[in-house]
Amino acid sequence: VQLVESGGGLVQPGGSLRLSCAASGFAFWISDMAWVRQAPGKGLEWVSTVRALGRGTYYSDSVKGRFAASRDNAKNTLDLQMNSLKTEDAAVYYCAARTDGLWLGPETKYPFRGQGTQVNVSS
Repeated sequence: VQLVESGGGLVQPGGSLRLSCAASGFAFWISDMAWVRQAPGKGLEWVSTVRALGRGTYYSDSVKGRFAASRDNAKNTLDLQMNSLKTEDAAVYYCAARTDGLWLGPETKYPFRGQGTQVNVSS
């Protein structure tokens, strides 16, 4: 399993960024995918899950209405469009995958995670 994130950077509060994750080495189209993040000095926080086979997309309360996650099964990519960014959104964002077909809810720990991409939100 390989997950490679891109698209991070520095943005001002209220701005937008789009993250992307390139996946390989597993059956992406039937795997549930997620975004999680970790801010400095804090634990891992679940952000969003895009289930396989159109089974649903979920968001944490902290990003609902501002972030939009999507997947492209033809390209094996997972994206996260982040709008109206706040300083508290600053974190390392990771793409994560569950490839065993189990559904334990959107906020479960995902067995596979990429190296992450840094998002900084500052004026």
